[in-house]
Amino acid sequence: MMVAEPPPLQSPMPGTELDHWPPRIWLLLGYKAGDNAQIQALAAALGWPFDSKHIVYRRTELLTNVLLGPTLAGIIESRSSPLAPPWPDVVISAGRRNEPVARWIRRQAGGRVRLVHMGRPWARLEQFDLIVTTPQYELPERPNVLHNLLPLQRITAERLAAAASRWESCLAHLPPPRIALLVGGNSGPYTLDRATAAYLGQTASKLAEQGGGSLLVTTSARTPRPAAAALTAAVKAPAYCFQWTPHNDDDNPYLGYLALADAFIVTGDSISMLTEACSTCKPVYIFAPDEVVPGLEGGWRQRWERLRFDALLHRLGVCLGLRQLRRDIGQIHRLLIASRRAVWLGQPFPPGPPLPPLEDLARAAVRVQALFAPPAGQK
Repeated sequence: MMVAEPPPLQSPMPGTELDHWPPRIWLLLGYKAGDNAQIQALAAALGWPFDSKHIVYRRTELLTNVLLGPTLAGIIESRSSPLAPPWPDVVISAGRRNEPVARWIRRQAGGRVRLVHMGRPWARLEQFDLIVTTPQYELPERPNVLHNLLPLQRITAERLAAAASRWESCLAHLPPPRIALLVGGNSGPYTLDRATAAYLGQTASKLAEQGGGSLLVTTSARTPRPAAAALTAAVKAPAYCFQWTPHNDDDNPYLGYLALADAFIVTGDSISMLTEACSTCKPVYIFAPDEVVPGLEGGWRQRWERLRFDALLHRLGVCLGLRQLRRDIGQIHRLLIASRRAVWLGQPFPPGPPLPPLEDLARAAVRVQALFAPPAGQK
């Protein structure tokens, strides 16, 4: 069974010697912000120059990717970044859709490109030089698989300081302790319907009011509009509420919340927001309806709202034992709680000093760096 904390960093053996330095990196970026954030975090930690390749997918990409293997048939080339020589030394990707593209690039380059993938690939594990994964994917122990506790993230002290400077005056009227409520939405087996969202708003308000504090509320790209409305209507504590839309990035206080909040409530569907909240080393409360809201299924209307295709697909994958469809987010929840980095919403946070930051990002960077060695004259 996976341990709560990964082992300490180790010095790897030198990798393939290049005739130039530093290595050339391509980042394959898609439409999922969480996947892109992991890729960009690793690139920043490496400190090597990189090119970002933005990929736009066809609706039929699943069929072509499964049937054709390394191919560009699943992308819209006219709307994607050009993929042409000079080829990179390493491609960093995440998510199912980018796998065939990464493997196609390696084939065009004669097999010399190293492939680094985040999460869980659909292709065979041996197709990749390094896979940086987390417990929800339940990958086996392999020499090319790095098991971390949480996904990689880009939250730094510098970014938080800048966000605090920008948002401090705007949030100054809210009494401490300030609890940031970070709301995700529908994902896999998790459904955020109106009843669940209203319960979350009420519970978060009670927690803030008990301490004489306030809430910093934000929805996200996956928050259904009816759920967002029910949530904000249920918030009775002093609060600053932000409704996410695709075009309000400049007004988004999310980083300010991470910098200025004293504690966090995060919906359990969003591993990215859980990761970023835990990176602050402040108390984190996980809201997972199956754990904290018994009997929430309600009547037929509520059950109908909670019936979704991806939830059914998740259950099908679990029942059939398909590796590509299995994803147990609860593994991460349980490990965060076992390591004292989080508790279920409604439970007291354990006493004791804050835990040190995780070394997941540094560990991943070390493993990528180990794939290469500089020319003999530069060692």
